[in-house]
Amino acid sequence: MEEQKIIAGNTEQEIWTQVAADISAEEELFSYNVLIKHGGKQIELYIDIDLGGGFEGGSEITQLSAPLSVTRDFKFAIHDEDFLDTIGKFFGLEDMKTGYPELDEHVVIKTNSPEKVRNLFSDGSVRNVFTTLNNFDFGIHNHTIEETGIEQPFLEFNINEGITDADSLREIYHAFYKVLIGLEE
Repeated sequence: MEEQKIIAGNTEQEIWTQVAADISAEEELFSYNVLIKHGGKQIELYIDIDLGGGFEGGSEITQLSAPLSVTRDFKFAIHDEDFLDTIGKFFGLEDMKTGYPELDEHVVIKTNSPEKVRNLFSDGSVRNVFTTLNNFDFGIHNHTIEETGIEQPFLEFNINEGITDADSLREIYHAFYKVLIGLEE
């Protein structure tokens, strides 16, 4: 397993200059794992591209993950709307509506605090990112920390695509970071 790199910076521009340089330095990027220290937060960016071979198909994933420092009872999860969600809506199953039509038409949102979700997605640039993605999930997940055995909430973004374009990654990172900051206000 490749050792995790650490990038720290005071601004998103500082950080992204380093991330973009790392990505462009690789002729073919198959794996990238970096811990980004930004604004007092620690965000892990992980990219894994397995081309497969023989009879097996490949797989791709891009992940962003950050521990939440504030433990609350707030929960939310979103993912792009797929065929099963469409069938569920036909049979009367409902998801939360944000009031932002472009977002509501593209994603399914589950939460215990609709007003908080509306606030998290009030920024048009954040909404735009999540209305253009497919095959993703985003939300708060609890993980047990091995060393302590204590459950820790994390904000996580996963997409079934190995995103190696620095500009596209930065847009996703920016939206992730804005939601992360909004969660801890």
